[in-house]
Amino acid sequence: KNMGEAEVVAFLSYLAAERQVSAATQNQALNALVFLYKHCIRQELGELTNIPRASRPRNLPVVFTKDEVRSVLRELTGTSWLMASILYGSGLRISECLRLRIKDIEIERRQIVVRQSKGFKDRVTVLPEMITPHLERQMDEVARVHREDLKLKLSGVSVPPGLRKKYPQLPISLGWYYLFPAPKYSLDPRSGKSFRHHLYPDTATRRLKAAFQKANITKHATSHVFRHSYATHSLEDGVDIRTLQVLLGHKDIRT
Repeated sequence: KNMGEAEVVAFLSYLAAERQVSAATQNQALNALVFLYKHCIRQELGELTNIPRASRPRNLPVVFTKDEVRSVLRELTGTSWLMASILYGSGLRISECLRLRIKDIEIERRQIVVRQSKGFKDRVTVLPEMITPHLERQMDEVARVHREDLKLKLSGVSVPPGLRKKYPQLPISLGWYYLFPAPKYSLDPRSGKSFRHHLYPDTATRRLKAAFQKANITKHATSHVFRHSYATHSLEDGVDIRTLQVLLGHKDIRT
């Protein structure tokens, strides 16, 4: 209790200047101290101004060459190939890809509707023509899963609780089925019922990681690199940067 704003500022300055910790570590220390003083010691710290902040490194994004993209795709099959093709061909995040539902795929208009993406906003992006036949086969497979679920009188897919309450038939509607459904049902802790969720992110990323290794990719490769590569290659191919900003769902053109 004998220490206050001056000591906290000195400690955070020490972390940045002497220990040279990352910006995230310094912020974590700041948040922990604010919580300690506010909720445990019950003492106000003040404005905490003039704190030397640890600098955030500005790393250039990793980007695949077009040959590297082709090499990775050659190592994938089935739904894994289709997911990677959507990540690269439409610039989706892995979470956005896994949350796609049948109703979000507009084959005739060659569009994908991305619901509740980063920032909780919907957006429309392109659907590459070359993957259309593969998408149609996947949608046929989901329709088969849907018929089996109906036959067994299962609960259907997970939907937002508010919508499920207002429209009880949504979970068993084909349009609301995930494009990449999980093979098994899982328990929804909020309702206590079992629903078919989408494929787990860990499963998808594990398959991609194996493909990166088989393709001898030496870069720091993650699923997000497909999105970076989509943006870079689109610009190189002459896509207007403002159009690309809309397709990617970025608020700031600099990102």
